[in-house]
Amino acid sequence: MPNKIFFVCLFVSLFCAGASLSCRWMGKFRQYNEKSLTLLEGMVTNSTNSTVDAAEEDAVAFPDELYKHASKASAEDRLAFTVQILEEVAALFEEDRSPSNETVWEETTVENFINLTTQQADGLRSCIASHSHKKKNKKLSLYFKRLSHHAKQMVHSADAWELIRKEAHAHLLRADILVTSVLTPLKDQGVEPALHCLQNRANLSLQSTTLST
Repeated sequence: MPNKIFFVCLFVSLFCAGASLSCRWMGKFRQYNEKSLTLLEGMVTNSTNSTVDAAEEDAVAFPDELYKHASKASAEDRLAFTVQILEEVAALFEEDRSPSNETVWEETTVENFINLTTQQADGLRSCIASHSHKKKNKKLSLYFKRLSHHAKQMVHSADAWELIRKEAHAHLLRADILVTSVLTPLKDQGVEPALHCLQNRANLSLQSTTLST
């Protein structure tokens, strides 16, 4: 009987821990994210004014606090937050396609980046429950609106797009950390409960031995 209890606990614990991680896309995310980062790194423009960049970067503060809050959320909420990040980043680069904007990158590079980012968002969205799709972080949305508005105020110049590129690069790095954090707690969610079951099994065996004597 104790053996059966242990194996049932082990199965349930590992199943629950792996349920949210069973989505195939979880394993593909880093590969796609690295490709996106490589594209961004290749978009750097040498014609920008570093002094202007430093001033402009301070104009729209990076949402570190939102990331800190997201890192403490549930696995599903972390993924939903990451999906929103990817969608917002893709939307920013869609603005580069506007005929009124100053073109600073090759069109094919921008298109490839948008496609990769959109694929990541769609892939991760398939890994979370449907009700999480509708959850949008309002503060995050406001941050991206401010960033977009700031780029417009800079008349979508080369400096503006370099600012966007840097911000996007920082977001993709943080997104990777969030997704990785969802993949790593398997020990805490699956193995630890199983070990607890093992301890219960040992206690039951001890009680059985005591009663028989």
